[in-house]
Amino acid sequence: MPIRWGDMDAMGHVNNTVYFRYIEQARISWFDLVACTPDPAGEGPVIVNAHCSFLKQLKYPGEIEIRTFVGPPGRSSFEMFHQIRMVGADGNPGELHAEGGAKVVWVNFPAEKSVPLPNAICKLLPPQKLLPGK
Repeated sequence: MPIRWGDMDAMGHVNNTVYFRYIEQARISWFDLVACTPDPAGEGPVIVNAHCSFLKQLKYPGEIEIRTFVGPPGRSSFEMFHQIRMVGADGNPGELHAEGGAKVVWVNFPAEKSVPLPNAICKLLPPQKLLPGK
C-alpha cells in the first residue's frame, strides 16, 4: 500500500498511530479474504489488544508491504501478527520497518460476549504456533 503524504507528522516520518491503521487494513483485508467480516446483528471478530514495535522510520514517498500471519485457534480467539516492510525500487519487499499484531476474539455482538470460533475459521488457522518472532 502507498505511504501517503498525510501519514507523516511534524517530525518528517510516518506517525506512530498510522502504523496501527496499516495493520488494521491488513487485518480487515485478511478478514475479507477468508469471509469472516463482522455482522453487527450476529457474530464476528473484534480485537482486544494491539501492539506494534517501531524498528525503522517510514517516510513519504514510498510503498509498503504488510505480511500477515495467524496463530492457532483458542476457544474463542487467535493471534494475528504483521510485518511492515518498505518496498524497494526493484519492487521487492526489503527491510523490516515494524512488526505488530492483535488478539482477535470472536463475539456475539447483541449479547456482547465471546463465543467459540466457528469451525470454518478454526480450519484456516495453524494447529500450533508458527508466528515469526514467537
